[in-house]
Amino acid sequence: MRAGIAAREHRDTPAPPPPVVTGYEADDHFPGAAQLLLDAPVRRGDRHRPLPALPAHADADAVGDASIQPARPFVLRGSQLDRARALQCLTTAIYYEAGNEPDDGQRAVAQVVLNRVRHPAFPSTVCGVVFQGSDRPVCQFSFACDGAMARVPAPSVWLRSRRVAARALSGDVFAPVGLATHYHTYAVTPSWNRALVMTGVFGAHFFHRWKGWWGTPAAFSDRYIGMEPMPGPLRPLPPPPTLEAVPVPTVPLVPPTFVAPPTPVASATPAAEPKDTLPPESQVLDRWKDSGKPLR
Repeated sequence: MRAGIAAREHRDTPAPPPPVVTGYEADDHFPGAAQLLLDAPVRRGDRHRPLPALPAHADADAVGDASIQPARPFVLRGSQLDRARALQCLTTAIYYEAGNEPDDGQRAVAQVVLNRVRHPAFPSTVCGVVFQGSDRPVCQFSFACDGAMARVPAPSVWLRSRRVAARALSGDVFAPVGLATHYHTYAVTPSWNRALVMTGVFGAHFFHRWKGWWGTPAAFSDRYIGMEPMPGPLRPLPPPPTLEAVPVPTVPLVPPTFVAPPTPVASATPAAEPKDTLPPESQVLDRWKDSGKPLR
């Protein structure tokens, strides 16, 4: 009996280990995808605040998720510097996220950036959205952290991306993507996409929006007022300098010694009388003494 069991165990080969998941099922962090940070604080200008609470009138369960509603045209306010910076940052996002994709893919990426600018969960500037998280380990757009920007852009692809960005900043709306605020590539299936609603597939990306009230037009309430930060990845603040204690020698306090002024010594010689310093008597002649008297 034991021999039979041993023979059977000898014939049964051990099960192979489970395959390593790669590619489409690999990971939630991937090139060209926005990370979903529902609970983490988000950067908004120079402040940090969590996702705001739903308004009292909003019923997330009562809002339908099936329809795709286009975003409102984006109105670029602010100074000439704000306009130049916004164009630079949006062009950068389109170039590194969808530079070789068809027009629809590039327009969809641009629409996601502008949708985020209007949503209270994200920064209220174009450059703030594009480079959000670049001062932390996880970027919202990975090209801002993975060194992709070190490559010199191809001029023709850059100009094409710039034209798409300029049209989007001038009010052009890519309606098919709706109010999407997230997307990911074909290469992966991130876990967060199950909590969102897919709005479309354009270029090399799947696009998603939030469920419930946060995915409705009423939630996109922020107004763009300019004040664009400097284009480029954010730099983490350096740690505060370490202050070393400097030893100071202690000097004992000694009260000052009082020195009495010298006592004046009386002189044996009397002091000379001061000379008369009055002016001498007048030398007016007698015949002129009466000059100046009033006439009678």
